[in-house]
Amino acid sequence: MWLNGRIVRGELAAVSVFDRGARDGGGLFETLRVYGGRPFAWERHMERLVLSAAELGFPVPPSPSRLRDAVGEVLEACALSDAVVRVTVTRGVAGGRPVRTGAWVEAEPVGSRLWPGARQRHPDDGGPLGGRAVLSQTPFTPGFLGRHKTTSRLALDLAREEGRALGADEVLLVSPDGEVLEGAASNVFVVRSGGDIYTPPLSANVLPGVTRATVLELCRPLGIIAHEAPVPLEMLRWASEVFVTNSVQELLPLREVAGRKTPEREITLRLLERYRARVVEG
Repeated sequence: MWLNGRIVRGELAAVSVFDRGARDGGGLFETLRVYGGRPFAWERHMERLVLSAAELGFPVPPSPSRLRDAVGEVLEACALSDAVVRVTVTRGVAGGRPVRTGAWVEAEPVGSRLWPGARQRHPDDGGPLGGRAVLSQTPFTPGFLGRHKTTSRLALDLAREEGRALGADEVLLVSPDGEVLEGAASNVFVVRSGGDIYTPPLSANVLPGVTRATVLELCRPLGIIAHEAPVPLEMLRWASEVFVTNSVQELLPLREVAGRKTPEREITLRLLERYRARVVEG
């Protein structure tokens, strides 16, 4: 990985225990896919990182151009062209003037990060087989930090483990009022039988996902009406399709949600096809 300006082997990478990212969970990160050596939606990921750092009072992180160079160095060192890259910055060690963030970039092959439902192929259409999602049994309240991609992820990690114990690809988080918010590692979309799409609004403090934003942009040219509106639990019971999005899994249709088989996947696959065309376009 690239760590604070130099390439090191993972087992030799060390961060000070006084770094507030390691000590207090004070960090931000971005995870994105690299296709043919090119990070997709790099500017959007860096915009989210920089805005979060400013809003949360982080020291100034390395510039996006320096981090982009670091990505190239890591990909070359790992001999990867199709990969998943994670960029992490921390609040650094307090007391120095100026305080500098800690920063590292790591990469791994895409296949190691794909969920089973994204890795396996559907026998009828050749698209992803589709994932299984369960509902978290713990009511979730994201708070204002929910709209930032922080390294303080214990609640989300516990939800993921809850899903893994049940053999699910993803866990959907539900508010105390019974509204679906997001997945533990994804944004969620629900398709009504008429073709309209619903996704929880950013005002609910869900993560402003980069893939989520891209999907919303792709709906209009396809004639799909998209609503950023609350998604009550009962909406899952009559949805014709449900899919989740993140930069690694792209758009993943859910073949089963909370024990219910979803009957269709046509709109999800149309959006996935257009999304991959956007990737090719760069």
